[in-house]
Amino acid sequence: MTLPNGQQLRQLDLGTGTLEYISDGLADPAAPVLVYHHGTPAAGPVDHGLLGAARATGFRLVELVRPGYGGSTRAPGRTITSNTSLTSALLRHLGVDRFASVGWSGGGPHTLADVALLPNCVGSVSIAGVGPADAPDLDFLAGMGQDNLDEFGAAHDSAALQAFLERAAAGLATVDGESVKTEMASLLPAADLAYLTDVTADDLAASLRWSVANGIWGWFDDDLAFSRAWGFDLSSVSKPVILLQGADDLMVPFAHGQWLAAHIPSARAHLVPGEGHLSVAAKHLAGAIRELRALLD
Repeated sequence: MTLPNGQQLRQLDLGTGTLEYISDGLADPAAPVLVYHHGTPAAGPVDHGLLGAARATGFRLVELVRPGYGGSTRAPGRTITSNTSLTSALLRHLGVDRFASVGWSGGGPHTLADVALLPNCVGSVSIAGVGPADAPDLDFLAGMGQDNLDEFGAAHDSAALQAFLERAAAGLATVDGESVKTEMASLLPAADLAYLTDVTADDLAASLRWSVANGIWGWFDDDLAFSRAWGFDLSSVSKPVILLQGADDLMVPFAHGQWLAAHIPSARAHLVPGEGHLSVAAKHLAGAIRELRALLD
């Protein structure tokens, strides 16, 4: 199946289920691979900014569609750590050894797991990545917009979380570029509203629609995974980790980026005043991807 901008939707039979992935069909098949861990819920076609940054630096971007999203078989009880086995399976399928990793928002913990646990991951970029919910010195909810407060406030009760996500997904199922700002109003500071022009708003809306088209379960299992221990020690990470975080972020508050910067010894942190969850990438992502690409030369 062909997606916009030359992206191609593929499936890998794992024996125990199916793993879906999206590959840049316009990239050189022999180019170094950048594995992308999408946000929550933000699977599907990769936005113009990230895809363009990967292409400009000579990467072949490959998005791993987490279980429960799209055509990837659901894996109830999955953890941040267990996702690394899927990354490894995908790389074996592609015939790739060394790679770099990037994650946005809910994909942030997954890119950190790659760099912490997979010897062949040379480094990662975490864009507005979530911090660990069980960290005693991080107030996980403080600073979130109301929709996220309601969502994660329900995460301790499976029935309540399911009910919340089903209501939210009903609104996202038909969202378009014009209505996405209204649908996400409590989560969008001024910087993100300004960022959402015609193209970027359409990209976000398409990702949201794609993510809930087959139900809520990828989103649901992400939220539960964030609420559990990640299963690895960030203080042991020695390979480069580039952190991008906006101070005005209402989805993943600034304190998460500050916490990660303080607890990852190898972090190169860009903690940016006046930027939000989406806008922070507009000015800083291209440079971060260039830094990653240099690690594979």
